[in-house]
Amino acid sequence: MTPQTSRREFLGTSSAAAIGLAALTFPKNSAHAAGEEPTLKVGLIGCGARGTDAARQALRADKNVKLWAMADAFSDRLEVSRNSLGKIEDVATKIDVPPERRFVGFNAYQDVIACCDVVLLTTPPQFRPLHLQAAVDAGKHVFAEKPCAVDAPGVRKVLQICKEAEQKKLSIVSGLCLRYDYGFQEIVKRVHDGEIGKVHTLQANDYRGGIWVKPRLPEWTDMTWQMRNWYYFTWLSGDFNVEQHVHFLDVCAWVMGNQYPVRAVGLGGRQVRTEPEYGHIYDHFSIVYEFADGAKFFSNCRQQQGCVSDMSAHVAGSKGVAHISEKNKGLVMKTDAGDWVYSGKENQMYQTEHDELFASIRQGKPINNGPYMANSTLLAIMGRMAAYTGQAITWEMAMNSQEDLTPPKYDWDVPLAVPPVARPGVTKFV
Repeated sequence: MTPQTSRREFLGTSSAAAIGLAALTFPKNSAHAAGEEPTLKVGLIGCGARGTDAARQALRADKNVKLWAMADAFSDRLEVSRNSLGKIEDVATKIDVPPERRFVGFNAYQDVIACCDVVLLTTPPQFRPLHLQAAVDAGKHVFAEKPCAVDAPGVRKVLQICKEAEQKKLSIVSGLCLRYDYGFQEIVKRVHDGEIGKVHTLQANDYRGGIWVKPRLPEWTDMTWQMRNWYYFTWLSGDFNVEQHVHFLDVCAWVMGNQYPVRAVGLGGRQVRTEPEYGHIYDHFSIVYEFADGAKFFSNCRQQQGCVSDMSAHVAGSKGVAHISEKNKGLVMKTDAGDWVYSGKENQMYQTEHDELFASIRQGKPINNGPYMANSTLLAIMGRMAAYTGQAITWEMAMNSQEDLTPPKYDWDVPLAVPPVARPGVTKFV
């Protein structure tokens, strides 16, 4: 994809050859000792803080693995990431990224995918469908950060790509990491086993303070500024309820057996982050979702400095309630049969998802998180649609939406206006 090609054009015309590998194959001259598993070459696409952490976790997940190539839109971010990883004692010896395997720009992902076995997709989510398609076309296993898209066309594409990955026996592990937390797994299993009875009400909270913002420099073009501040532009992040709150929205969908709401209404806006430096996204959302069986799901999120923080989910059933959070003793059930507090083994969920990815590759037993990765992303987008438009949005409306947030071109020099802040009752559903 050239900087002048839109995602829509690329996804419509891409015809890279399908490899269909049942397992990774290695060249005859691959250097490894007799009886030792071949080295897996890892490529990092997106070298921000989350990408750097993902690379560290990938390098710790397998004994015989190397960070082989890196890509980012900006060379300074790539170098900061590489230097940071090089200072970590237990992974530094697994880094082999000379200058010729450090790629920069919108096309850089292609070079990484071409020379690696496993790719970590950690760019802003706008690019996830594009990069995921290229990786699966090339027969590569993938770790894909959340969310996996910013609009419905992207979600539909990801669902299609993950079906192709399943046919090729490729692993797709999602960055929706709460599903890899042992305590979360146990409490959700207990809910599924009926310990709190039939679920009728859910609540997901994501209250947190502000985050980074990078003041615009005089030499930055529109695209450079927006890419540097990707979080504050819906075309890049999906808005913060999609980029961040998707975690606990996904937990609630998981609690419901990967069933998704049929309808959403809600509100949102900008109360605190009103200056132009914050792009055009909201700083608070409140959405009410409704399931087909009548269960109600209340979703609230806010990013405002100096306010109380709370990231949690709460589930009420006919026999009790479950409280789910990452805080100490935050996995609690209160039921007619008595109280339960999780006291089992603890794990680092970010590490576990990579451990399971690499184990699946070695064992030839692929993992495919694609369906819930895509549908939970749409769940968050559906809430954004309801808040932006002020309308009731059904699941079918959200899934079939034709709103494509991709800019006309991925080009550093083409003018790129900031969209107006969405106005409920004025902004139209597309």
